[in-house]
Amino acid sequence: MFGRRYDGRALKNTDPMVAITPYFMPMRCDSMVFLDYKLDYEKLARYIVEQGGKGNKFTFMELLIAAYVRTVAELPEANRFISNKRMYARTQLAVSFAIVMDQKEGSDEIEENTVKCRFDPHDTIFDVSARIRKEIEANRKVEANNSTLKLVRLLTRPMIVNPVIWLARTLDRYGILPKVLIDILPFHTSLFVANMASIGMPAVKHHIYNFGTTSLFMSIGAVERTVAMGDHGQVVRKRFLPIGICADERICAGAVFAKVVDRMMGYLRNPELLETPPETVRFEEGHSYSLPTAKMIKAEQKKQKKEQKKQKNQNIAA
Repeated sequence: MFGRRYDGRALKNTDPMVAITPYFMPMRCDSMVFLDYKLDYEKLARYIVEQGGKGNKFTFMELLIAAYVRTVAELPEANRFISNKRMYARTQLAVSFAIVMDQKEGSDEIEENTVKCRFDPHDTIFDVSARIRKEIEANRKVEANNSTLKLVRLLTRPMIVNPVIWLARTLDRYGILPKVLIDILPFHTSLFVANMASIGMPAVKHHIYNFGTTSLFMSIGAVERTVAMGDHGQVVRKRFLPIGICADERICAGAVFAKVVDRMMGYLRNPELLETPPETVRFEEGHSYSLPTAKMIKAEQKKQKKEQKKQKNQNIAA
């Protein structure tokens, strides 16, 4: 409310043509732009194998997210969102993605969970990978019961879900949605990623949600095989990694968006550049990202020690 939200701060000095766009296109479904990209699979695969030999196990999704984090560090315009026709700079750098949970023994049922992972714009590919793996490990287990799952299970009856969602939309519209819900809901995020390759599906150009604040949705598809002209005029077989992008065009000028996507794809063509922190990090109008406080870090460390002690006792009992 009044330009201040838990997850964003209203921008004052934006391009007038960009600032007026939400009045012509009030919803995200009005302003979706779709893009297709094909990355050199061979080069990325060789990099992953090379790093694997050094003990660093990276995935294509981790590289994609690391490229996005680095791009936001240099071009913070990529981390904006529109709410109630106002432009906001986020106070967080977060990425949401779905994971397939471990199957119960003897069951063919496939269950999914949604994870939201927060990043520091100074993160390298090593930091990004560590944060993602930590979140996946904590939420993929059958017994995992994170806050998102708890909320979804609570909202299983129409008589409950309809008024709750209406209230959430209203509070979000005016910037007073409680912090606890913003932290839980995967739709309040900088980027949403779908790893379609993990289930053998092609890349999709997925819609972005009107609910929440997501301004960018990207998907990774299964590897595509084709033939192309080689450097010396010969026909060679090539493999590509398709990327599907859906973006809210209202958050910045088209030229800036083109620069954001080009910069991101440039890092994916040269992933070794992500191994070192950025020389400088830009923030819009001084709005830096909120990071975990000392109290939160201490609580997380206490939780980890408790889990380690529990695991140790279980091993002794076994």
